[in-house]
Amino acid sequence: MSEFSIRPAQREDVAIILNFIEGIAAYEKLSHEVEATHEKIEHYLFGEKSFASCFIAFEGNTAVGFALYFNNYSTFVSKPGIYLEDLFIEPSYRGKGYGKKLLLKLVQTAKENNWGRVEWSVLDWNKPAIDFYESLGAKPMNGWTVYRLSEKEINNLSTE
Repeated sequence: MSEFSIRPAQREDVAIILNFIEGIAAYEKLSHEVEATHEKIEHYLFGEKSFASCFIAFEGNTAVGFALYFNNYSTFVSKPGIYLEDLFIEPSYRGKGYGKKLLLKLVQTAKENNWGRVEWSVLDWNKPAIDFYESLGAKPMNGWTVYRLSEKEINNLSTE
C-alpha cells in the first residue's frame, strides 16, 4: 500500500482543487451550481488576501482528497474556529480512513491555534457522511436552519 500524506495546498494545486470541487458537486447532485474556476480559486485561496485554506490528501503521489476551510468567529466562545466548507475523498479511495485523517488534521489545526470550534454542514440525505461524522463524536445542531443570500440576492438588495 502506498504511503498516505496530507499537506497544505499550494498555488500549483489549483487544478486539483477544482477537480475535487467538481467531484463533490457531482456527488451531491449540485454540478449545475458550480461557478468555481481556476482563476477564482487562485485569486481567493492564493492571492494577496487569502479567504480560505485547503489541505490535500495523497496516496503516494496521487491526490485523493481535500478539506477546504476558512476561519469563522464565535461570539459565544469568543474564539475563532474552523468552518469546513468541503471534505471530499475520491470514491475509489474511500473506506481507507483518509476522510477521518483529513478531519483530524483540521482538529489538530484548531488545537494548535487554540480555536474554539470546528463546524460544517451536511446534506440531510447524505447518510454515509452523517454516520461518519457522528462516529467521530460530532453532534448535529438541531433547531438551526442555514440561510443564504446568493450573489443574485446580494446584488438585488438595497444598501441605502
